[in-house]
Amino acid sequence: MTAALELCAEVGYFSLRIEAIARRAGTGKQTIYRWWPSKGVLLLDALQNASRDSAGFADTGDIWADLQTQMEKLVGGLYSARLGPVLMALIDGAHHDPILAERLVSDVIGPRRAASLARLRAAVNRGELPTGTDLPLLLDQLYGPLYYRFLVTREPTDADFIRRHLAALMKNTAAPAP
Repeated sequence: MTAALELCAEVGYFSLRIEAIARRAGTGKQTIYRWWPSKGVLLLDALQNASRDSAGFADTGDIWADLQTQMEKLVGGLYSARLGPVLMALIDGAHHDPILAERLVSDVIGPRRAASLARLRAAVNRGELPTGTDLPLLLDQLYGPLYYRFLVTREPTDADFIRRHLAALMKNTAAPAP
C-alpha cells in the first residue's frame, strides 16, 4: 500500500501500473491481484489505511469546535503531498470506473458521512443545533466548500478559512427559515 501511494503521487493515477507497484513493493503482481482487483481498489485501501486519524469525529459537546477540529484534520490530508494527489486521482478515476466509484462511496465517503451525521444528530439532541435542521443539507454545506477549493479552484484552505466558513454557517443555521 505504501508503494501504491508513493507511486501514485509521483506518476499520477492514469500512469500508475500494477507492475511498478509490485516492483517497488518487492513482490509479484500476482500477489497484488490476489488481494486487490485493480489499482483503484488498492489505492482506495491504501488511502483509508493512511487517513484513519482524520476519519474520526470528536464529541466534546461543542459542535462548532468539533467541526473546526475535524475539518482541519480533513484539510491536512487533502493538501498533504502524500495523500492529496491520491484522493484527487481516485475521484477522477471513479468517473471512469464504476466499481471504484461504488467502493469510494461505500468504503470511504459513506462511513465518514454517517459518522458526521451522527455527530450532527447528537448536536440537535443537545440543543446545539435547531430541531428540524436538515442535517444532510447542512453536511453538504459544511464540506462542499472544502472539496470545491481542493478539486476546482485549488485555493489553499487553512484554519482561518474554516473558522470563517463555520461562523457564517453557524449564523445562518441558527436563523429562522425564510
